[in-house]
Amino acid sequence: MDDRQKLSIEAARLYYLSDYSQQEIASRLGVSRPTVSRLLQTAKESGYVRIEIVDPAEDLDTLSHELKIKYMLDTVLVCSSPLNDYSEIQKHISKRAAEYLQDIVQDKDIIGVTWGTTMYSVARHLQPKQVRGVEVVQLKGGVSHSHVNTYAAETVNLFAEAFHTAARHLPLPVIFDNIAVKEMVEKDRHIRRIIELGRQANIAVFTVGTVKEDALLFRLGYFSKEEQEQLQRTGAGDICSRFFDAEGNICNEEINNRTVGIGLSDLRLKEKAILVAGGQRKIEAIRAALIGRYANILVTDQYTAQALLS
Repeated sequence: MDDRQKLSIEAARLYYLSDYSQQEIASRLGVSRPTVSRLLQTAKESGYVRIEIVDPAEDLDTLSHELKIKYMLDTVLVCSSPLNDYSEIQKHISKRAAEYLQDIVQDKDIIGVTWGTTMYSVARHLQPKQVRGVEVVQLKGGVSHSHVNTYAAETVNLFAEAFHTAARHLPLPVIFDNIAVKEMVEKDRHIRRIIELGRQANIAVFTVGTVKEDALLFRLGYFSKEEQEQLQRTGAGDICSRFFDAEGNICNEEINNRTVGIGLSDLRLKEKAILVAGGQRKIEAIRAALIGRYANILVTDQYTAQALLS
């Protein structure tokens, strides 16, 4: 390597790595400013310097495409969150999901919705859309005796308001203590009609819950201590309050049989089964849900997307 090549590399180090100005480099190396400019050009042409432009939009497209292929999804929307923080991520994916719904909802669609903080956030981001004959229905029971807010009624009402329709509530607990009582209640003509409407929904919008100690369903007090421990041992997460393991299979049939609302197998039949979820704490649950093929559309953030691909 001759002296000019060495000088070229030294100039490049100072300029690109140490943020020296060309005039400062000229003074330091004892050459003129035009010479510094030529040295930097030589460094680029000789391959001593490689400049890479990272376009966030392009990167998100790549993540979307790779997730779509890996999990055999129809559509993946990856949005950019400035922080890998659950509340920040929830805000951005909820807004993106609401925008997507604005685009796709058409006259006479039946939209099935669940509840929880993510779904409530999606609902609050919805803008009114002029459509006719749309139905909005709860996919699972929304009544709880706990002081913890599920936002069940608020969510379905906001969805209905955005699409100029009346909300169809499922006015029941999501999980009964007794299978026989649950089956008896489901035979009621009114309840049966709402559950059937949920099955007919061509669009389902839902999130995924975890089996961590602070999971919403655990805080609502539906389970005994033993049941919660069993779900934490064998489960990966829940959709519509139906718990599944890491392979996406129901992990407790007895609890599943006490649960009111749409079955996971019905989600696989939806034209658009939209999973809105992100954040470090939900990765295991999201991955299991995608392996189980319960969603064909995913709305998430770039941090979660990268984790799901790793």
